[in-house]
Amino acid sequence: MFFLHYDICNFLWSPKYLNISFEDICFKDKSGEDMSSKEIDEIVSDFSRFYILTILYEGPQHGYSVISKFRKRIGKEISPSLVYPFLSQLEKKGLVRHLLKPVGEKKRKVFELTEKGKELCKTLFKRFSALVSVAIEPNLEVCASCGCKVYEGGHREVIGEKEMTFCCVHCAASYKREASRKPASRER
Repeated sequence: MFFLHYDICNFLWSPKYLNISFEDICFKDKSGEDMSSKEIDEIVSDFSRFYILTILYEGPQHGYSVISKFRKRIGKEISPSLVYPFLSQLEKKGLVRHLLKPVGEKKRKVFELTEKGKELCKTLFKRFSALVSVAIEPNLEVCASCGCKVYEGGHREVIGEKEMTFCCVHCAASYKREASRKPASRER
């Protein structure tokens, strides 16, 4: 088990802990007590806000586009009552700006991250990346040829009675070529 601390930005997240086990997901506060439904909704909402920022980081979006992409990628509904106030909040903080642009037959507010907003996203992505690294590091294997890290799968071959992991068939072939040259060079 490990804890994820969402203390990224005061106006985006309130500090909460997410206790993750492989058997089930249980939400606890700092004291270890079960969290209320409202507190759980806050965490989900906070993740939703983070994901809204990732969608905006990809490029300018109107509100309905944010909602559609969220639904498609996450597989969950997100309420416009979360999206639009959050976009307004970001705009008031100088993190996004909007322009009225024609989308189909209507003019819509298209939101775009400002430089300040892009910098915030980069900071959040670095922190999130560190959290994800903690979660996936135990599942990484190293390619026997090039040394890159392989997550879930890769290419496996038995070489000299030993099962080895490679990132791809090309690295496996390269490794076998190098291994076949070593004994030949020793004989000379």
